[in-house]
Amino acid sequence: MITERKAIKSKYIFTGLEMLTEKAIIFINERIEAIVDNDQVPENIMLYDFQDSIIAPGLIDLQIYGGGGYLFSQELTAQSLHAIADYLVSTGTTGFVITLATNSMEVFRQAASIVRSNPHPAVLGLHFEGPFINPGKKGAHLEQFIKSPSKKEIEELVHDTGDVLKIVTLAPECVDPGYIQLFTDAGIIVSAGHSDSTYTQAKAGFENGIRLATHLFNAMSSMHHRDVGMPGAVFLDKQVQASIIADGIHVDYATVAISKQILGDRLFLITDAVEEVKEGSYVHHKQADRYTLPDGTLSGSRLTLLKAVKNCVHHAGITTSEALRMASAYPAKILSMNDRGIIRKDNYADFIVFDGDYELVASFLRGKSLHM
Repeated sequence: MITERKAIKSKYIFTGLEMLTEKAIIFINERIEAIVDNDQVPENIMLYDFQDSIIAPGLIDLQIYGGGGYLFSQELTAQSLHAIADYLVSTGTTGFVITLATNSMEVFRQAASIVRSNPHPAVLGLHFEGPFINPGKKGAHLEQFIKSPSKKEIEELVHDTGDVLKIVTLAPECVDPGYIQLFTDAGIIVSAGHSDSTYTQAKAGFENGIRLATHLFNAMSSMHHRDVGMPGAVFLDKQVQASIIADGIHVDYATVAISKQILGDRLFLITDAVEEVKEGSYVHHKQADRYTLPDGTLSGSRLTLLKAVKNCVHHAGITTSEALRMASAYPAKILSMNDRGIIRKDNYADFIVFDGDYELVASFLRGKSLHM
């Protein structure tokens, strides 16, 4: 292998832990070698100088269905997977868990086969949102595929997809509590979502190993003073983290601000973004600021993660550093990926560079500048 030693510098570097000034990052091939003062950068290596921009860890999206003209579940091919990945890197998302909404078990198995056989450095695995959800909170999901699972169905799904399946979203009131461990024992993260659970049912799910909540407040029981439902259970259980869609449409920005004050570092960002599809099982119509089903039901966002970061800063009173953590360090930690989400020695050289308006200037994936 040819060794490529490079450096990147800017006025500001946010490592995921702290904001640095007048520093540079030296990286060799895919990995970070060191963070140094600007005057310590060797003269004989390639240097990317981004002046007054901000360098930050590459962003990580744990729930996204497509992009770049492709909805993955609609076209289960290596071409679509890699096109989605390349598009997302061009928006600042250098790692993502490709997501499929409720579908047939055969589609889930096909998706796993494609991900397994066609690796891409930005593709971190699969997220199955469904089919074990509550039909009363189906949102944009296809009701004909929604089911309560048998033990055998879960065992077969884990056996066939568990090597690439990272997250499964289910409704705790629709799944035998003892079955949750079938996922967690295989290292698969279980998230509560599309659920009409009472507080007691949600609490029982968390006690049995559920550690995430999917798109907080959307497609879940509401918070009432006589039964605080799923949101209340999330707020009270310190072991549970929750994703939120910060587009001002799925939830109001005040809801993001309140949730952040309560949850702190347990709240993280997702896009829940889809792609326009005019025929097939899932039809998504592109609107000015969202996607909808043909009947007008909200079906996905048009966010990028960097736009979600900007929205948190401008509309929810969250600092830039913390909003970036919500889209990088926290998702990486959820996936137990210690070599992503923070800029430090030996981690992957995954960076984004953006300006004062949160517009992307450059993306680096494993040391390669893929968007500049």
